[in-house]
Amino acid sequence: MVRDYSAFLPGGTPARREPSVLDRLGWGPAFADQIDADALTATPPVRVVAVHRSGLQVAGDGIDETIPSGPEATVGDWLLYNRARPRSSRVLERKSLIRRRAPGTGREVQLIAANIDTVFVVTSCNADFNVARLERYAALAFEAGIEPVIVLTKADLADDTAPYVEAARKISHRVPVVALDARGDEPAAALADWCRPGRTVAFLGSSGVGKSTLTNALLGTQVLATQDIREDDAKGRHTTTRRELHATPGGCLVLDTPGMRELQLTDAATGIADVFEDIEALTARCRFTDCRHETEPGCAVLSAIGDGSLDSERLTRWRKLQAEDAFNSASLAERREKDRAFGKLVRSAVKEKSRSKE
Repeated sequence: MVRDYSAFLPGGTPARREPSVLDRLGWGPAFADQIDADALTATPPVRVVAVHRSGLQVAGDGIDETIPSGPEATVGDWLLYNRARPRSSRVLERKSLIRRRAPGTGREVQLIAANIDTVFVVTSCNADFNVARLERYAALAFEAGIEPVIVLTKADLADDTAPYVEAARKISHRVPVVALDARGDEPAAALADWCRPGRTVAFLGSSGVGKSTLTNALLGTQVLATQDIREDDAKGRHTTTRRELHATPGGCLVLDTPGMRELQLTDAATGIADVFEDIEALTARCRFTDCRHETEPGCAVLSAIGDGSLDSERLTRWRKLQAEDAFNSASLAERREKDRAFGKLVRSAVKEKSRSKE
């Protein structure tokens, strides 16, 4: 049966109709504007809802299957599904993309998730709380074009949550902070403004901070396994082993992710600047445009540290993220250039071999 996808094109949605399968998967104008009716019928849209070792699990209108790895896609991506040649399925342009430098000594970029509307950066009101890590996650979200929200869990176990909330709020005035008990009904109420129908949200953070517990709370059922943290250091154990989208009863899609032991930023200069807007504003007021903010006269940054309006530790963290991003970005650019040069060499060798056989 040939399905009618006209309702999923711009201007094709009738008023007050019941949400369709694609609506519940997060389909919207940003994706509909990229295609026409013929393309929709020939290659129906599907969303990547999970990434397995065996391939990509995709879902759409009457479609729920696993296709071989091939399209450079990640969880949350929308594909135009080519049934005859699944590996050739087209990845639609993304609204947002979370990526990092892959762990280890390699220089690859790892895609984490695509088309996320809000990132909940999760940490606990205990020894896991780390301002530098929260700044890193916030920069990652801003660079991806995603709204970050800091969620402080285990608020019910803390003697006083005020110090944690105050420290989190100092990270950026653009990042809301919510403290809650991850269990029960509180998360659904506290996060309702961001978890609206048709939106996709993601929980990011270390292992054991309550990401799976929060996901279960939004789903209203114990879909995901959870584990307690170690009491001696508040460290968690991995319970989530893959990135997968889950639909809530209210029509929001939730992405639970494994804890990240290493989060290296790359090509994230804009995101870092967004988190450290205060320092960026100060640098524009320095006497010299090439000021290093070390010993130069007329340095607005050093002046702010001197009068106490800027914390020297925040400046140190800003420097560290900038240096890390510059190094990783340069390394990746160098690798891409080497890959292009190697590809050119291989093509030249193949061409020369073909000529010798003539």
